[in-house]
Amino acid sequence: MSASSPLPSPLFKRIPPGLWTALVWVVAAVQPIVQYVLVPHQHAYSLSYPQDGLDALTARALLALALLLVLTGSALLRRRAEVAYGLVLVGTVVLSVAWRQDEALPLQFLGVDVALCHVAATRPRRTAITATAGALGVLTGYLALRWITGRDPGTASEPFIALTVVIAWLVGNSIHQARTHTAELHARVAAQAVTAERLRIAREMHDTVAHSIGIIALQAGAAARVVETQPARAREAMITVEHVGRDTLAGLRRMLGALRQSDQGQADQGHAQAPLRPAVGLADLEQLAATTTAAGVRVEVRWQGERRPLPTDVDLAALRIVQEAVTNVVRHATVDHCQVKVEYREDELLVEVVDRGKGCGTNTKNANAKNTNANTKNTDTGFGLVGMRERVALLDGHFTAGPRPGGGFRVAARLPVPVPTAAGTEPEVKAGAR
Repeated sequence: MSASSPLPSPLFKRIPPGLWTALVWVVAAVQPIVQYVLVPHQHAYSLSYPQDGLDALTARALLALALLLVLTGSALLRRRAEVAYGLVLVGTVVLSVAWRQDEALPLQFLGVDVALCHVAATRPRRTAITATAGALGVLTGYLALRWITGRDPGTASEPFIALTVVIAWLVGNSIHQARTHTAELHARVAAQAVTAERLRIAREMHDTVAHSIGIIALQAGAAARVVETQPARAREAMITVEHVGRDTLAGLRRMLGALRQSDQGQADQGHAQAPLRPAVGLADLEQLAATTTAAGVRVEVRWQGERRPLPTDVDLAALRIVQEAVTNVVRHATVDHCQVKVEYREDELLVEVVDRGKGCGTNTKNANAKNTNANTKNTDTGFGLVGMRERVALLDGHFTAGPRPGGGFRVAARLPVPVPTAAGTEPEVKAGAR
């Protein structure tokens, strides 16, 4: 339930892709300068990196320009990947010009490959293919330049560099496809969880309606038997029938309006029917606290405001939210105490569950998102937060859940409560109750 300390990510994930690109490119640029220019070994030389290659002021200026382009591109790689990739590619070409080379420098294209892999992994396929074509076009340009000038290419390096470019695209494209598939699976599982929760709520509403109809039938039968001998009792019974009927009708309208768009056919095929349970409410909260305390986690219940009867759907939702939150405390918070606050306000009910545990789950991520799809990372607690948020949304309430600044976790829900009006009219919810 509480925010946990996640395991550290691998190093290659913690370092930004732009930093990887800059590191690879700079190392590849410095290594030949050190090896062939600054401290050349005896008889050590390179045609691509001649010892006097950077003696000219123009060459040094081009080297500085290439470094500036690559570092700028690396800094922009996460925000503007296409532009950043172009800067890295241009910087690599400028570096070859600084060395007065008419062929691509193999080591420098490793930085281009890293940037291309990031583009292919994070951008649409068309963008990635365009970036790959750009790199292959540059390599083709080197070959064409030597062919036009009539210089003997010898063993050309461009085909081998082109192979690394294609491999970089393949790796990035595979990462992109894996991420897309994972996101689709998470969205599908989250949608199924929401649908299952709606069906469970609907079944509980069935129990509530059945209970209300039973009360109406009993009270109506009693009124019919005593209407001539005890008119006052008959009138009292009929008033009870009216109140129960209006309460149930208001709850049904709110619930069915939210459930109308649920895909009943698909849900019926994918989820088995759960056993029906009797309607409960906050009247059973003390029993829930006692049961949880007996299980090893002491639950302190605080009541605020004037306690009064609530609509059945609000009463049931409040208890279910507390029940799920306390269950998460028992399972994940690694703490022996939590607090439950139930506050009756004029036009709403506030339910809050807080603890000071450390937790071990991952279901707290993005828990404060409002009016969004289910959290796709709630994979270890049965989508508890998703179910609570769905219950509150069905009642047009407000739900928050997340780590507390001082440690621990907090779950809070505000449920609108219809304001009683004059007899003969239906209850109304004040505008702006949320």
